[in-house]
Amino acid sequence: MNLTPEQQKIGKQSFSDAVSLTRRDVLKGAAAGATGIGAMVFGYKELQGERVKVAFIGTGDEGNVLLAQHPSAYMDVVAIADLRKSNRDRALQGDGDEVRVGLIKKLGADAAAKVRTFNSHLDLIAAKDELGLEAVVIAVPLNQHAPVAKACLEAGLHVLCEKLMARTITECKELIRLARDKNLLLAVGHQRHYSVLYDNAANLVRSGLLGDIKFIRAQWHRNNSFPNSDSWVKKVDKEDAEAMKDVDLTKFGYDDLNQLVNWRLFNKTGGGLMAELGSHQMDACSIFLGKVHPLAVQGFGGKNFYGIKNVGPADKWNDTREVYDNIYVTFEFPGRHYQEDDRDIAVVTYSSISTNKFEPYGETVFGSRGTLIVKTEKEAMLYKEEGRGSEGGGPDQRLWVVNNAVSGGPVLSAYETNSGPAKASGGGSDWATNISRGYTEEMEHFSYAIRNFGPTYYKDGKLLPASEGGLRCPGTVAMADAIMALTANLAMEKKKRIVFKDEWFDPDSPAVPETDEQVVG
Repeated sequence: MNLTPEQQKIGKQSFSDAVSLTRRDVLKGAAAGATGIGAMVFGYKELQGERVKVAFIGTGDEGNVLLAQHPSAYMDVVAIADLRKSNRDRALQGDGDEVRVGLIKKLGADAAAKVRTFNSHLDLIAAKDELGLEAVVIAVPLNQHAPVAKACLEAGLHVLCEKLMARTITECKELIRLARDKNLLLAVGHQRHYSVLYDNAANLVRSGLLGDIKFIRAQWHRNNSFPNSDSWVKKVDKEDAEAMKDVDLTKFGYDDLNQLVNWRLFNKTGGGLMAELGSHQMDACSIFLGKVHPLAVQGFGGKNFYGIKNVGPADKWNDTREVYDNIYVTFEFPGRHYQEDDRDIAVVTYSSISTNKFEPYGETVFGSRGTLIVKTEKEAMLYKEEGRGSEGGGPDQRLWVVNNAVSGGPVLSAYETNSGPAKASGGGSDWATNISRGYTEEMEHFSYAIRNFGPTYYKDGKLLPASEGGLRCPGTVAMADAIMALTANLAMEKKKRIVFKDEWFDPDSPAVPETDEQVVG
């Protein structure tokens, strides 16, 4: 993405202008300031009545981000639970930065002192009635998402679980059916469903401004070739080792304390780069394409950096991780007209590498009329595709949105930045590029759903779709994301192109990719 600072400025302003013009009614509501941006965009309101009593299970890296972002006007945090003492302390004290501030700074020392702490989710569940507990937010290692969520649902608690939904699709389906049977809400933390930035970007794509989408390129590249540069590798805390020397960790799904601390490195406990990073971006690409299910996937994955002698610092030679350190996958999605013509295919490529981070992570949507770039979940840029002859376009030209005289829909037009129109349209808006990553909004909506609707979010045994007021990322949506990520892992492992099947996405069907004959045969 070799764009100059001026070209990036042009793209960001064009994105804001386009959003302002295509979402005028929503923008008016934001300007009125009647409610928060998230509530206004995603269809919920400020909470009326008592806050939802919530416990956070898992207070490590992601759990502490969620604690820092939790909406205190919607949630009353009554307890935390974590196997590690260092994480429980961290939940209160924070990391001394703005990302993980800790409950003492978030709530105040007196309120934080009232939050109960538990050594495990089992101890927490045993005290649920005493706590008046209604719901939990789960941010434990991946292999424990399903066991912990299942225990909480069986105890009658609503669940918001971090992504991926579960380590296997079989577990995903079990959770969906259990939540339905218990009439409880099951939400999953793919926060791009609650990002105002991504919602605005997806709206532009849905409006047809970009034309036909044939290709999306997504990447999350990191450079771990320097000493101590891999954030996934952590030292075992001596205090944890002493405090947990008599704890049977196999009861909680771990072989030892190192596997608990460094769970992302092992196949038993994590899902690798595709689950931890790629699932976010495949989720975004699916949203851009209309939340359609993919048709097929293939790719390469390997441990071809860590453990190779004379590649990188010596500490990389002895690395014993099991997960791939470089992955490259290609998905085939149905295009807008696939039902009429099965040649209409949209291709999505994804890569995550460990030796170069020249490009920022994000997604680039290439349309026949325009290009949309979403960068690091913080900003978006929009460019008109350069036309023939005198028709403008390209990264050096501002654009505006006009109505197509034939179709009546919006189209992009461009002009030279050094001459400009007499009156620029839209004027831009901070609202259009609001950089909240969606953590707060997903927890607000989850709480609002519990307090205001609860089981009425279900109709005929199924959770209402978002268009009718349901959760934006319930179990069925999150399972589709898990299917994409875990099937990509299987395609890389088996070195074959795998075709997705409709029954994999049906929670009532026993069919799953991990046991499908085309995969294991």
